[in-house]
Amino acid sequence: MAGSRPANLTLELWYVRDGRLAPTRRARPTTVATSRLALTELVAGPNPTEASTGLVTLLPAAEVSRIEAGVATVRLPGAPDPGTARLREAQVVYTLTQFPTVRQVAFGAAAPAGRVDYADLLPAIVVTHPVIGDRVTSPVTVSGSADVFEATVSVRVRDATGRQLATAFTTATCGTGCRGGYRVTVGYRLDREQPGTIEAYEVSAVDGSPIKLISVPVTLAATR
Repeated sequence: MAGSRPANLTLELWYVRDGRLAPTRRARPTTVATSRLALTELVAGPNPTEASTGLVTLLPAAEVSRIEAGVATVRLPGAPDPGTARLREAQVVYTLTQFPTVRQVAFGAAAPAGRVDYADLLPAIVVTHPVIGDRVTSPVTVSGSADVFEATVSVRVRDATGRQLATAFTTATCGTGCRGGYRVTVGYRLDREQPGTIEAYEVSAVDGSPIKLISVPVTLAATR
């Protein structure tokens, strides 16, 4: 029927790995209460595949009390230390601001905050596509954001044995002290479908080795 909603909604959820924010996605039945659903998924934590890569949630609970004029007011439980408190807030802010109705999030009496207020909690390279567990086909598009030397982001594809299948590089829209978006497409050849890894990294200016590396386990479709 014209105007009907899609059956599923894709949620971007921001968890934590090694003290930094890390994104993943969920497909869930469509609902009008998208912010509430997103927080429920955030509190529930990563699935087993995501958890195996080190993703965790620091949120024991979270509740949206209202959304007004682009600001979501969220109740969070107390945290054991300031670092945990900021990471909890960052998880909520990055997750809720994916929705057009939310630009900032207010926690208690503090001023509303947006993504820029927690940008220091991002790793040097963020991969937003693909995410852990995706099935990808060749050529695969890898995208996200980065703050790396001379804005250069390198990407490679590895098969189930760790063998390098293909590499590519691109330039982020900003770099060396500022964060910019990047997008690069890399093709590979593979005779059978199997687990694999997409890696994004910076090439060391000292010895050419991969640094600031982010690994995303995926399923690699066979090529023909």
